[in-house]
Amino acid sequence: MRRPFMTSPAQLASLEGQQYLVLRPTRAVSDVYRAEQRSALGRLDAPHPHTEHVTLRAFHEPERRDEVLALIREWAATQRPIEVVAEAVDVFPTPWQVVILRLSRTPTIVSAYATLSDTLEGTDFRRLDERSTDDWTFHLSVIYARTLAPAAWTELSHASRRSLSSRPSETVSDVEFVWYQDGAEHSEVIPLGQRTLR
Repeated sequence: MRRPFMTSPAQLASLEGQQYLVLRPTRAVSDVYRAEQRSALGRLDAPHPHTEHVTLRAFHEPERRDEVLALIREWAATQRPIEVVAEAVDVFPTPWQVVILRLSRTPTIVSAYATLSDTLEGTDFRRLDERSTDDWTFHLSVIYARTLAPAAWTELSHASRRSLSSRPSETVSDVEFVWYQDGAEHSEVIPLGQRTLR
């Protein structure tokens, strides 16, 4: 059964009207993510995703969600499955203060992000926190520690960061389009490399 990414009313309210395209690891990368999140939450009670996910794009198009989704389906139909490899526990520094599981820049994940950029280039969809392919850090957010005081954040950051010698990996064969509407989370799973009839 699908586990929601966000569950608290405050988190859901802050995401109202937004849409996300994500990868959802379910095996080796998922296992290391959950272990890291348990460890981080043992040191700090902080907001966090309830399900591991890799964000490929974020949108704010509550009135044109169906148009965004149609474009994503077309893009997904041309994509190969995506290799996801965890390489380190890392952080996004102040002002974000997020502990992350950083991913390797595998050819398939870079290609998926780049072709999605090309697909979106001719649209005027409102995208959130979009970066170029070269500037994007592929990651899974572990905990959000933005409200942590500087000294506590420095301690958590130093305790968290390290390379992963095992480099857990898995191949993800679908993407998930997630949207927030009327205080609830909704989603549609879209297979990669398959034409779907609508």
